[in-house]
Amino acid sequence: MENFRLVIITGMSGAGKTQVVRAMEDLGYFCVDNLPPMLIPKFAELCAQSGGGVSKIALVVDIRGGEFFDTLVQVLEDMEKQGYMYEILFLEASDETLIRRYKESRRRHPMAPHGRISEGIFRERERLEHIRGRAMHIIDTSDLTAAQLRGNIAGMFAEDREYERMTITIVSFGFKYGIPLDADMVFDVRFLPNPFYVESLRRHSGQEEPVIDYIWKWPITKQFLEKLLGLVDFLVPNYVKEGKSQLIIAIGCTGGLHRSVFIADKIYEYLRSKGYKANVEHRDLQHNFPKS
Repeated sequence: MENFRLVIITGMSGAGKTQVVRAMEDLGYFCVDNLPPMLIPKFAELCAQSGGGVSKIALVVDIRGGEFFDTLVQVLEDMEKQGYMYEILFLEASDETLIRRYKESRRRHPMAPHGRISEGIFRERERLEHIRGRAMHIIDTSDLTAAQLRGNIAGMFAEDREYERMTITIVSFGFKYGIPLDADMVFDVRFLPNPFYVESLRRHSGQEEPVIDYIWKWPITKQFLEKLLGLVDFLVPNYVKEGKSQLIIAIGCTGGLHRSVFIADKIYEYLRSKGYKANVEHRDLQHNFPKS
């Protein structure tokens, strides 16, 4: 129970619970949407007995549960007696914001399926009053962007700042085998001197010293890498600020064996030295290595 963390997500319909669940999943939480309150103790018990396999869970419980929702306060009180600790995250927004969101989505309010949205919001606020009073965290999403909401969630529930950092994957590839479909940025390094045309280097990869020395000796390589790393220095913090959770940088040369591998490794080393959470993949290094 020491490292067990249970978060109950509730609040106004249209206040952003779906976005919060996605953010919690990115933080490593096991999330369940619209769980009946009476099942919370049993679910928490199963997770607590998983031997640490599921130690962080987030459960969305709201008025979609109908009559079941009214048992939430009693269920939470019973859990406290059993020694289960929990946190309540309550999401709210202004009436104007909620009405605008419902208008944009063209959805009916669950508390007024055949009436006016404003009536449903009024009824829901009344019904949620008691659970709001028990909330440890309250977020008003009226003026928050999706990125700002994710940032708030990370600040409240990220137990390791590692989760707050964007994951960056650098992929080397060969253009002859196609551009990676999931790439956010693609850089073509085919203008760099090609070791393939040096007989003694042809059967070595961009991770081996003879090829590394050859590519690195040219001034154009140093100039390009300096400019590319400068661009990375500018872009990455802005992507992080915007709330991007993953960035894929693809570096391509003709066959994905020499130049792209070398440059991808250089970017990876640089990002790691800056403290970023980075990975490197050489997509075409093995299956396309020249045969002797």
